[in-house]
Formats: sequence, C-alpha cells, structure tokens
Amino acid sequence: MTVVETFDVRGGIRRHVRWGVHINGGAARARRQHRPRCRPKSEARFLPTARSDLEHFVASTRRRPATAMIHPFAAAMSSPIHNASLGSGTWNSSPVRTPEQRPVAVSPWDIALCVTGTLISCENAIVIAVLFYTPSLRAPMFILIGSLALADTLAGLGLILNFIFTYMLNTELVSLISGGLLISAFSASVLNILAITVDRYLSLYNALTYHTERAVTFTYVVVALIWLACLALGSLPLLGWNCLRDEASCSVCRPVTKHNAVALAVTFLLVFALMMQLYFLICKIALRHAQQIAVQHHFVTISTTKGVSTLSAILCTFAVCWIPFAMYSIVADSSYPVIYTYATVLPATCNSVINPIIYAFRNPDIQKSLWLACCGCIPANFSLRPRTSSDV
Repeated sequence: MTVVETFDVRGGIRRHVRWGVHINGGAARARRQHRPRCRPKSEARFLPTARSDLEHFVASTRRRPATAMIHPFAAAMSSPIHNASLGSGTWNSSPVRTPEQRPVAVSPWDIALCVTGTLISCENAIVIAVLFYTPSLRAPMFILIGSLALADTLAGLGLILNFIFTYMLNTELVSLISGGLLISAFSASVLNILAITVDRYLSLYNALTYHTERAVTFTYVVVALIWLACLALGSLPLLGWNCLRDEASCSVCRPVTKHNAVALAVTFLLVFALMMQLYFLICKIALRHAQQIAVQHHFVTISTTKGVSTLSAILCTFAVCWIPFAMYSIVADSSYPVIYTYATVLPATCNSVINPIIYAFRNPDIQKSLWLACCGCIPANFSLRPRTSSDV
C-alpha cells in the first residue's frame, strides 16, 4: 500500500491509497487505483487555500474555446459589427455609424430648387439666343428684356450650382461664392423688372421722342449701372459681410447676416411700392390715350382694357412670388424652422420662370423670331400689328 498526495481543484490536497496485488510474480494483476492528476509547474508553485481563491484560479486557467484562439483580425472579419467599418480603413466596434460613413440625405426642397433652376436657365437661354441672333430687336425694351433674361439665367445656374456645392463640395469659400451669385442674380432680376416698368412708363409719357438713339444709349447706361450695383451686393459676403464666424447673426439664408437680409428685404419693398406707383400712372396714361383716339381706332378701348388687366396680373404675380420671402426675411432668423425658408424661397425663384412668359414670349416681335427660328415660317393667322401709345 502506498500513500500519494495529489492536488484536486475542488478539495485541495487529498491522500490516495494505491493497492497492488501480484499473483505468480506478475502473471495476473488486480489493481484498484485512483490515478493522480498531473500538476503543471504553475500549479506547483501556487496552491490556493480559500474556496473563493480556488474558483478564481480555475476561471483564469480554464481552457479557452477554439474560436478565441483565432487571430483578432479574422475574428473581426467574422463579426458583422466589426466588419461594417473595414471598408473605410478603420476598425470601429460600435454599431453606430460615424458621420463620415452616414449617407447624406438629399432634401426634396433642394431637388425642387435645382429643377426650378434648370427650367429657369433653359427658358431664359432661349430668350437670349433669340435677341442675340435677331438684329432688328435692338430697341430699349428688348435691351432690358435681354438683361432680365441674363439675370434670370444666372439665377437658375446659381440654384443648380448651389445644389451641387451643398452635397458635393461644401466649403466656406464655395458657400460664399454661391451665395454671392444668387444675391447678384436675383437682385439684377428685380431691378431689371423695375427698369422695364420705367421704360413702359416713359414710352407712354414721351411717346413721340422716346424711340431715339439717345434713349438707346440711356438704356445701356441704366443696364450697366444695374449690373454694377448687383455685383457689388453679391461681393459683400466675400468681403466679410457674412455670418460664418457668428452663426447667431445668420439670417434665414446663410451666409447672409440678419441685418443685410433686412436691408435687402426693405429695399425690395420700396422697389415694389415704386412699381405699383408706376403701373398706376401707366394705366392712367393708357386710358387717357384710349379716350383720345377711340373715334379713329375702335379696337383701342378693348386693347387698353386688356392691357390694364395684364399689368394687374403682372403686378400681382410679382407680389405673390416675392413679398412672402421679403416679409419672412425681416421677421425671421436662422433659429426658425428651415421648412419655412424653403416654402418662401421656392415661390420667389418661380418668378424667374414666369418672367420670360410675361415679358418675352408675349411680345409679337419675339414670337415672330421664334417662329422663324423653329419652323422657318410664320403662321398665316399670326398678327403683327404695330404698337400704339396706348398699348401696355
């Protein structure tokens, strides 16, 4: 009988008895034996005494599963959470996507503005092409219509570029350039509409002397002054009049400051008031001329009444498109919901869609040029009567 001490993880040191019975010098053996567990060197050096220490020891020395022995990179590849960020070159164990990985959601309002800008550019490009390739359309009225078409074309291109820059190249410099282009273009559009209104008033007030070479020169000077003023307004954000360093001072249209937006809106309201006064005078002059020549031209009264209705529609359209945005720019700032800004900006941009229809495509001379350019002929029922002083 032999006494052997062994280590057992559940009960510490135990003593075992080994029995050996030999028959006929080893011919037959009957052995009752409890084999001791082989003790590693680490266990031989450390024999816990308390039960809690033993449990901790067992947990630390327990054999790891086979999957834990895989290389960490392979384990990361097998995990959908870890693998989500390997495409970008970083290892992010969080299931939340980082801002660089999150796809940018395109606003439907921005899509609508981009589509509107495309339509504006196409319409007004046709007007510019017709005026450029028709030498006979060089009167002051057509010069102003061409300037208006150029302003609206730039406004449409500005809306398209603003969409591209917002979602593809969003930097401070690009934001300033895009904002300056839109300010210049829409300001030129409004001022050219005012100039067309003044031209209509002068053509009725000085019907005999207005269509002269001097009037043409004066018109070119007015157009140049309009564009210089609008380019100066558009350059203000680039020259430092912006809110990029102070977001609290931003207006509803970043990067324009609140004070600059209010100044532009008040200026627009003054322009609109001047236009209302001019259109009122135009109606008075047209009605007086119609009464004077009603005996000679019986159609004049009908034409003048139609012209007054047309002027009223033009003025109402301009007011509906621009006044909501102007008023909202005065009372609101950058803390207001952006949906209100979109809801007022979109009608204002639609005014540039309507301008070619009101000021260009309704004109008989431009209609004739369009027929010749598109079809090479003029319809038989097309009427091209000369304008009179009562036509508005």
